Amino acid sequence: MATQTQERKRMSVFERYLTLWVALCIAAGTAIGNGWPGVADWLSKFTYAQISIPVAVLIWLMIYPMMLQIDFASLKRVGERRNGLIVTTVVNWLIKPFTMFAIAWFFFNVVFKSLITPELAEQYLAGAVLLGAAPCTAMVFVWSYLADGDPAYTLVQVAVNDLIMLVAFVPIVSLLLGVSGVPVPWDTLALSVVLFVVIPLAAGWATRVTLVKSHGQEWFDTSFLPRFGPATIVALLATLVIIFIFQGEIIVGNPLHILLIAVPLAIQTFLIFGIAYGWAYLWRIEHPIAAPAGFIGASNFFELAVAVAIALFGLTSGAALATVVGVLVEVPLMLTLVWIAKRTRVAVCARAECALPRVDAVVLEAR
Repeated sequence: MATQTQERKRMSVFERYLTLWVALCIAAGTAIGNGWPGVADWLSKFTYAQISIPVAVLIWLMIYPMMLQIDFASLKRVGERRNGLIVTTVVNWLIKPFTMFAIAWFFFNVVFKSLITPELAEQYLAGAVLLGAAPCTAMVFVWSYLADGDPAYTLVQVAVNDLIMLVAFVPIVSLLLGVSGVPVPWDTLALSVVLFVVIPLAAGWATRVTLVKSHGQEWFDTSFLPRFGPATIVALLATLVIIFIFQGEIIVGNPLHILLIAVPLAIQTFLIFGIAYGWAYLWRIEHPIAAPAGFIGASNFFELAVAVAIALFGLTSGAALATVVGVLVEVPLMLTLVWIAKRTRVAVCARAECALPRVDAVVLEAR
């Protein structure tokens, strides 16, 4: 019998300690916003059509590198193991946005009614809806890797979801926010999707095709993509600091609100993973496909949610705060789901009659 080997799964320092970095940015931005209020006034000058130009540039720097990873050539494999694709597509677009709305509405308008004003409840609900309508694009590759997912088919699942996002995000957000009584200007929402999805997606695709053709796939993956790592990190952290420069007064006056927002987001995360992963188990889908199917919906394209929240409601809005809390809770929640997927892979593989990965332990290391 072959001896099982131990594989060391690595996360970058940024990925592993994302929650810590976000917390530090909250503290830094809050301190600046309360200590030097003139900074917020100065940043407010750089706004066009309700969109903060510095934040828009930073968010674009976050999203563009993610879109470079999407290989639409992988769509030729869309017919392979289609049950996994059905699970993630149905869960992400016909279930997830609506469960997020229901859970957030219940907590903000019923459970926490005595703790927050109706106006803030409306804003927090809007932020939750934006997160719920944006399934993960980039970090899912990390979660899939850690849980022994199939990286090639994860790419297929993400590519399909990105294409659906182009046409489904605006109507779903408009529908759910309209039901909750939140006024949403269609033109601003559509412009946000064009700026933060369509343009970077097209730019990423064009860059990928051009460079792979001229330099080869290996050079693109090992030399070109890693160059964007520092830019993405700096852009995310700078965006969070700017947001909390404007949110500083709210955080100091209502520190409990971060926890209140985190509760429905955490419940939604576990619920969606349970639905997708459980459905995959019942359908006898093998573990390398089942795990990523659950991760894509459980995690969020928080960069898009933050960008749209700022464009629609402004940097000082409760909606922007809610989307940032999504960033804060992302890593600990998803690492918990990775652990669950690893612990249950024997049962999933046994039901699907698939071979177990030749790995008996996973050690997470910061590199």
